Amino acid sequence: MHPKLAEIEERLRKIMDELDAYLEKRYGSSFSLHPNRLPQGAASSPSYDGLFSVHAKFSLGYGSQTGRGYVLHISLSTLEKVPEETRKEIEKDAVGKMNAMIPDYFPEREIQVSRDGNIYKIVGDFSLGEV
Repeated sequence: MHPKLAEIEERLRKIMDELDAYLEKRYGSSFSLHPNRLPQGAASSPSYDGLFSVHAKFSLGYGSQTGRGYVLHISLSTLEKVPEETRKEIEKDAVGKMNAMIPDYFPEREIQVSRDGNIYKIVGDFSLGEV
């Protein structure tokens, strides 16, 4: 992997971990944890424990409105039915929080979270110039 791409993805991972912690604090007690899921803080990565798993996967963006970027995934690990309104509220809160965090992690770049059809995508300057 190109060293500058590795740096971008490391910064994104840190944002995902911080966003996961934020969502856990805010909504973690709203639903019971899936029986096979470790409690928050028990695994080596926030993606593997607690109610939330937050990550981003790169997409070339073929056929999308926003083009290439990182698709934001927010999963809840529960057997309970999560009402659609609650899911939308959590997503809206997460996107707002993430857009507020991005300038701290990428002060030299224009990056934001945008709606792309029925998904959220992290889009903007991911060039391999200066990181």
